[in-house]
Amino acid sequence: MLDWSEPSAPLRRMPPPVAAPAADQAGLGAIDRGGARVSVDDKRMINCRADVNQLLPLKYKWAWEKYLAGCNNHWMPTEVSMQADIALWKSRDGLTEDERRAIKRNLGFFAASESLVANNIVLAIYRHLTNPECRQYLLRQAFEEAVHTHTFEYIVESLGLDEGELFNMYREVPSITDKAAWALKHTQHLDDPDFKTGTPAADQAFLRDLVAFYVIFEGMWFYTGFAQILSLGRRNKMVGIAEQYQYILRDESIHLNFGIDVINQIKIENPHLWTKAFQEEVRAMVREAAELEAAYGRDTMPRGFLGLNAALCETYMHFIANRRCAQLGLERVFAETENPFPWMSEAMDLKKEKNFFETRVIEYQNGGALSWE
Repeated sequence: MLDWSEPSAPLRRMPPPVAAPAADQAGLGAIDRGGARVSVDDKRMINCRADVNQLLPLKYKWAWEKYLAGCNNHWMPTEVSMQADIALWKSRDGLTEDERRAIKRNLGFFAASESLVANNIVLAIYRHLTNPECRQYLLRQAFEEAVHTHTFEYIVESLGLDEGELFNMYREVPSITDKAAWALKHTQHLDDPDFKTGTPAADQAFLRDLVAFYVIFEGMWFYTGFAQILSLGRRNKMVGIAEQYQYILRDESIHLNFGIDVINQIKIENPHLWTKAFQEEVRAMVREAAELEAAYGRDTMPRGFLGLNAALCETYMHFIANRRCAQLGLERVFAETENPFPWMSEAMDLKKEKNFFETRVIEYQNGGALSWE
């Protein structure tokens, strides 16, 4: 991991790039019939003048590798049986009221969140990330977000839940609304047709969006929900949902790592953007996000259930927040904290592959073995 607080060698200061015409960055401009072939050195993450329609030669091989890893993790929710979950959900004594509340709030948050993330990819990130191999991965990620939304439709239909209640929770439940509204403000102005990168202020706005959705939305806020469902799965409850969350977790692990790599690469190419003031702003975003997630945890688990409660989830969120700061080369925002859920290091963080539920989670691969390191 790169250490941005104490670089081993002085960073070579690069002048702010001159933005290419918007149509060229989009790849929809008139074809330059006399244009030279693309050189690797011409490619950049943002504000690139190289032809964005030419994938080869690759400059960022890590982006292509993540695209291949995503393809190897292909799955569909309907492959997972929900029979045991249906029987347990319909059973009068199968689940406590606290467990039912946590499950429904969990599904309500994720049902809309996957669509919000997909909208951000298609309407904001893809437009302004001017690198074809990164765009190739974004196309794969957008498909995965659609599969995740499909997953929650499949769960709601299987359990016979009120679809209006679940899918509208992001507007009706304050703890969910607060998170969605916080994240959306970073995308809304990037979706403005008149918004263009190419100035320090605009480029920093794009970086904020990347932090908001990759580091916080997918890299922090999904973790409480995963902990809740995987905790139930560990006790042999709602095992079908837990298996599907295991698949989603594998997708999200790559999403997070891709986003971190993109942000760090933009920092390398545009060090003038990564000012001390902007670093403190990002740390403040992470801190505020952790507080919003703590409120969500208290709402979803007012009393908690066996092995899990809101206080433990808040501690876990502090652990995750510090970890995300370290990945961005920032000082931690909370006191050093141990992981209160050591089992999550295997079940969630994917330090090593583990067939946790004795299902096909590890076996379902195409074209080769997945590597998570």
